[in-house]
Amino acid sequence: MVDRDAISEKLQRMVAALVATQPAGAGLCLVGGFRYRMLDRGPRRSVDIDFHWHGDLVAKQRELIELFGRRLLPEVRRLHDLDGSVAPGTLLDESGAVAVVELAFWKLGSDLGRIEIPVDVTRLEVADSPIARTADGVVYRTLSDADMLESKVIAILSRPFLEHRDLLDLFLFSSHAPGEMRGRVGKKLQRRGVGVDVVERRLQDLRDSADRHAKAIDALIREQVDPTTASVLADTGGGRAVLESALQLLTRVCGDEEAGAS
Repeated sequence: MVDRDAISEKLQRMVAALVATQPAGAGLCLVGGFRYRMLDRGPRRSVDIDFHWHGDLVAKQRELIELFGRRLLPEVRRLHDLDGSVAPGTLLDESGAVAVVELAFWKLGSDLGRIEIPVDVTRLEVADSPIARTADGVVYRTLSDADMLESKVIAILSRPFLEHRDLLDLFLFSSHAPGEMRGRVGKKLQRRGVGVDVVERRLQDLRDSADRHAKAIDALIREQVDPTTASVLADTGGGRAVLESALQLLTRVCGDEEAGAS
């Protein structure tokens, strides 16, 4: 039986390593769930790969498309006997903060199906200088642990549609929270134009619709988390415990702690 997850992760690592070692990737910072997976041994498998970029997102999107077509697709064909394609994603999202490169891989006549790997070039709010991390001899430019965790907080509070993977990542890496996180996040939300009313509505929704959010996190744990960790999470409260822990941190950082305790 073909292990799609294992093959997908090998391909993701090839993408990340190529970007880290080529001129088109200069200045890009590896962020998001796959950063946690590869550099921090996170237990959650990520579907996409995210990079933070301070410049023109569309121009960087074009550079990556050219790089992947010239270097990645031939290498994947040589090493894994897979055909592939690369194309620009739909469009920038509503906020204008994401440009997407769509990678796809397949093998005709096999039961592999089609593996799709979106590569998102985004612009995050950062307070610290980039740092260097290594994996398998490759040096990766990434954000500080504090900026990484705070990006999850910002995403939870400001996305029009909540992504429950952000809550899970916030739970998994809550030990990375800096002592001055409340002030740092407040400044970042202000720069994003996210008002107190928006934050309060999201926090209240997490409280009022806790059953729905806990079920969504449970599904995420089943689908994207390594079996051993998924078993531990299931035995220790599952999605409900993850939600409560994440909500406590969110309330401490940017909410009314008395409301969170009620």
